[in-house]
Amino acid sequence: MHWEFAIMNWIAEHLHSALLDQVMPVLTGFGDKGAVWILLGLILLCLPRERSKGIQVILALGFSFLLSNLLLKNLVARVRPFDVVPGIELLIQAPHDFSFPSGHTSASFAATMVLMMNHWKGRYYALGLAILIAFSRLYLYVHYPTDVLAGAFVGVGAGYLSVKVYSLLHKKGIGLTKGR
Repeated sequence: MHWEFAIMNWIAEHLHSALLDQVMPVLTGFGDKGAVWILLGLILLCLPRERSKGIQVILALGFSFLLSNLLLKNLVARVRPFDVVPGIELLIQAPHDFSFPSGHTSASFAATMVLMMNHWKGRYYALGLAILIAFSRLYLYVHYPTDVLAGAFVGVGAGYLSVKVYSLLHKKGIGLTKGR
């Protein structure tokens, strides 16, 4: 864990600024409870030509939540870094769940993986936002680097699984959309 604190402390010492102290809580807020990704999934659901992507995004977020928030967080039960290092002043309200893996990162990468696999026109913007949300968790001292990396891996896996499950159901004639 020493190297993880070294990374987080380097960020705190070299990257913190008045501007980023305002921006990072907003960025992390986009990922709260997967809000921005749920909203994007719902918007896609409302667009007939994008409905399949919306279904896959919502499915990926479900897989991400089950794997990250319900299974791994409780299985690993890792204490958050601000609880380990005394005197850390958070810029956001302290999360009350466990640290590993980052649910914000997992949801972000789950949705983004679906969009990447479907070649959605805004996929690179989604990827940029996912990376920024993941970084915000380190900047705000609420996750360790391995929490964020694990969240990204779980999210990519959840997104991949979502696309494959949707494709399998679609091939069997089970689905809500015509075409892909």
